[in-house]
Amino acid sequence: MITVTGSLAFDHIMNYPGRFSDHIMPGKIHQINLSFLVNTLSKQKGGTAGNIAYNLALLNIPVGILGMAGIDFLEYAKFLANAGVDISQIQTAENNLTSSAFIMTDSSDNQITAFYPGAMEYANKLSLAKVKTDFAVISPNNPEAMVNLTREAQQKRIPFMLDPGMQLPALNPDNLRGMLKEAAILIGNDYEISLLKEKVSLDEAGLLDNIEVLITTLGEKGSLIQTKDQNIQITAGKVSKAIDPTGAGDAYRAGFLAGYLKNLDLKTCGQMGSVTACYAVEKYGTTNHKFSIIEFCERYKQNFGEELKLS
Repeated sequence: MITVTGSLAFDHIMNYPGRFSDHIMPGKIHQINLSFLVNTLSKQKGGTAGNIAYNLALLNIPVGILGMAGIDFLEYAKFLANAGVDISQIQTAENNLTSSAFIMTDSSDNQITAFYPGAMEYANKLSLAKVKTDFAVISPNNPEAMVNLTREAQQKRIPFMLDPGMQLPALNPDNLRGMLKEAAILIGNDYEISLLKEKVSLDEAGLLDNIEVLITTLGEKGSLIQTKDQNIQITAGKVSKAIDPTGAGDAYRAGFLAGYLKNLDLKTCGQMGSVTACYAVEKYGTTNHKFSIIEFCERYKQNFGEELKLS
C-alpha cells in the first residue's frame, strides 16, 4: 500500500486564448492591475493527493489518501472510492469547505494559480502514526503538515517521495533541509528544483548526498532523473491533442511510482511517468481520463519501442 498525503481540492480551470506576457509592462511590474477574459471555465476534482492517487489506482497500485477535506467532499469521495482509492484516512473538517484552486492557463501553457486552503488549514492534525503503509508521498499541503508527516515517515522508516512544489516559498530552509534527509525521491519542475537548491544552499551533488533519486520535470522536454551514478534523460510521451496541461505533473509522479514500486529500472519508471502524463494532458481537468493496463502498455510500446508487462 502506498499512502499519498497532500491537498484535496476542487480545481476551477480557465483558459485564456492570448498570452499573459503581452499584457505585462516591464516597467510596471511593481504595480500590476490586470483582468483576463477567459473563454472556458470548468470545476473539476483535483488536488495533488487526489490526482496522484487516482492515477495510481488506474495503474493497479494499492493506494490510499491521508488528507483533510471539507463538508462538500462527499461526491468526490465516492468518485475516488469507485476508482479504487482507499479513502478511510480522509478526514472531514466540519463547517469548512474543501480547498479550491483557481487556475488560468494561457495559449503558451503559462499558468497563474490562486489557492484557497479551506479544510487544508487543519491538515496539521493528520498523522502517519496509525497508518500501515509501505511508501508515502509528501506532496503540497499545509506546510506544517508536510513537515510533520515527513518527520513521521523518517521516524517510522517509511520510504517517501518528497514533492514540495507550490509550498516551497512557505517552507523555511531549516525545515527543507530536514525534510530532504533520507528521502527516496525528490521531485519538482526545473523552476522548483532551482528554487529549492537556492533555499537550502545545495547543488545537485549536495541534494544527492541526502536523497536517492532526484527527478526534474521539464514539461514538453520530458524529465531528467539523477542519482549519484546516473543521469537519465526521459523524453516526453506523444500526445494526440494537448487539451489542458493541468495535472500532468501529478500523473507523471503516479506513473513513475507505479514502476518504482515494482522495482523496475529508473528509465522505465520515467517513461511510465511520461505516458501517464499524456492521458492527463489529453483531457480537460486532472482526473477525467481513463485507461486500462493493456492500453497503457500498448501506448508505452508505441512511444518507446519497448515491451512493458504490468499486472
